[in-house]
Amino acid sequence: MTDVHNDALADEDFDTILSGDIDFSGTLNFDKPFLIRGKVSGIIDAKGLLVVDESALVEADISASRVVIRGTVKGDINATEKVEISATGKLTGNVTAPEGRFFMETGCTFNGKCTMLDGGVR
Repeated sequence: MTDVHNDALADEDFDTILSGDIDFSGTLNFDKPFLIRGKVSGIIDAKGLLVVDESALVEADISASRVVIRGTVKGDINATEKVEISATGKLTGNVTAPEGRFFMETGCTFNGKCTMLDGGVR
């Protein structure tokens, strides 16, 4: 898997893609890379990469290894590896991530608190 921070991901890099016309409410559990283009509300519990695309709206607390936000997320994030908010991303919620593994591009919106843990997330 390529490093999301440096390389663009193509659709074929994802095991599952939630289309823009999908409105899902509930709990999502997954291990492999997952791309959200639609609307999700509830809880996301993942062991793999989660990408919230530009057109997506996620209203959920998220636990995942890596989270990339290009769209809108309202909820807390607990990441074991890395969190990235792109220039188009908007996050309202708190972030817990390993020390030095929270990245925000110029132009993004972040309203919340960030906790960086030495040695990773527990």
